[in-house]
Amino acid sequence: MQIPVVKLIDPVTMLSIGPAHYVILSAVLFCIGLFGVLAKRNAIMVLICIELMLNAVNINLVAFSKYVTPADFIGQIFAIFVITVAAAEVGLGLAIIIAIYRNKVSVNLDDFDLLKW
Repeated sequence: MQIPVVKLIDPVTMLSIGPAHYVILSAVLFCIGLFGVLAKRNAIMVLICIELMLNAVNINLVAFSKYVTPADFIGQIFAIFVITVAAAEVGLGLAIIIAIYRNKVSVNLDDFDLLKW
């Protein structure tokens, strides 16, 4: 009578995170941000959702840099540029929203009709 051989699963290979995991996470975050931009009527919430979309792009940049060119830091450098642009975008966006709020007393996007004749 033979004793059955039990194959043990190596926990290191089972728990390894590949590039597909990063891409799926980034796609989910980007879709949540896109839904927020398209569905929300509050200008501040739209800015937050745009930031979420930019963070999804940063995840992709760093992940592909890690798996495609691990010796270079190209993805990390691009991510720092994206973070810098996102910070400037939030500062300028909030300044514009505050200026419009002082005139309209609303942050609802449907009330922003300054460019209409």
